[in-house]
Amino acid sequence: MTSNTRVVVIGAGLAGVTLARRLGELGTPALLVGDEEHRPYNRVLLAEVLAGRYSPEVIALPAPGLLRGRVTGVDRAGRTVRCADGSVIAYDTLVMATGSNAVLPPLRGLFTADRQLPEGVHAFRTMDDCLGLSKAVRPGVRAVVIGGGLLGVSAARALAVRGAQVVLAQQSERLMERQLDPAASALVRRHLEDLGVEVHTECRVRDVRSVGGAVRSVEMADGYALGADLVVLACGVRPRVGLAQAAGLEVAKGVVVDDELRTSDPHIRAVGDCAQHAGRVYGLAAPALEQAGALAELLAAGDTAARYTGTRSLTRLTLTGPGSPFGPDSPFDLAAFGETDPRPGDDVVQLADATRGTYRKVVVRDDRLVGGVLVGELGTVGALARAWEGAEPLPSDGGPLLHLLTNDGGS
Repeated sequence: MTSNTRVVVIGAGLAGVTLARRLGELGTPALLVGDEEHRPYNRVLLAEVLAGRYSPEVIALPAPGLLRGRVTGVDRAGRTVRCADGSVIAYDTLVMATGSNAVLPPLRGLFTADRQLPEGVHAFRTMDDCLGLSKAVRPGVRAVVIGGGLLGVSAARALAVRGAQVVLAQQSERLMERQLDPAASALVRRHLEDLGVEVHTECRVRDVRSVGGAVRSVEMADGYALGADLVVLACGVRPRVGLAQAAGLEVAKGVVVDDELRTSDPHIRAVGDCAQHAGRVYGLAAPALEQAGALAELLAAGDTAARYTGTRSLTRLTLTGPGSPFGPDSPFDLAAFGETDPRPGDDVVQLADATRGTYRKVVVRDDRLVGGVLVGELGTVGALARAWEGAEPLPSDGGPLLHLLTNDGGS
């Protein structure tokens, strides 16, 4: 079977679905090819499904023109893609939105003899991962989360809310070190510990031990062993570039694209987690959405002024559940943007209120706001983010900056 479609999008994640939907709105229907058996979903909210706050249906994404199938090859000369079922799809423009895979760390015992994860060991990247964990978690189960970044913190919180006895093992010296400064990281740790999570930093796991094909413990580099019924791997993601490499496209960490999101083949574009723009692979939702929007304008509207020049991304996390430091069942909110660690010569403004459980810090360089961290009441995040994104010089007297930090009407 051969079908002809002007734009074919490979990958039904957030980037691919957003692009296909936006193209449809602009009058250029696209064929979206996705290989997961589930309806497309918002991966950002998987932790809320694991926590039992949302059902899988709640995080589903509307996906017009979706074809379920696995693309196995790209014929660039013939401008066709080949699917696992033998079908062939022709394209004028092909878009790689293949996303990323969970990183599986090089631990002894991580795989069984037939290269499968032992029973009880789960990555945390897909809906299948989430549903497998949801089925396995129950009150009192011993769970070890390996990785203390954004995903690991979210997974640990979700498992704790479900009643698991959770240990979080983080190799670096603090949680969410890519986004947060030490003070904000300490507040995240306090929130997890209030939920009953045992947090170990500067702690490297070296071994996964199984009995009868089921995990029983993990061993640390110092020889200390933790009993485990569940192990969650939250060690980051790696762009899925195998299809692009096999097609002969330029690939570094991700599929290399220019400001028009064009790969080394002018008829193939790439967006989302698999794309590498200006040397950077983001692996975050906000850049994926921006890339999809820009590409839709380029392809459908013929807007030659539409360009993607990079994303200055803001990380925002809301953790809910009993035990919040801000009161029973209160959400724990944080936001981080830009450079949160100052360089020599930078000015830093910090405000902390232990009673209200809030922390605010901004970094100013050459009279410009270059980054900030907010924990607790986030009323100021909108105004601060706009000042950061605009990169306009701040008045020298500092008054407006203090106003932004203390005024809760800016979101």
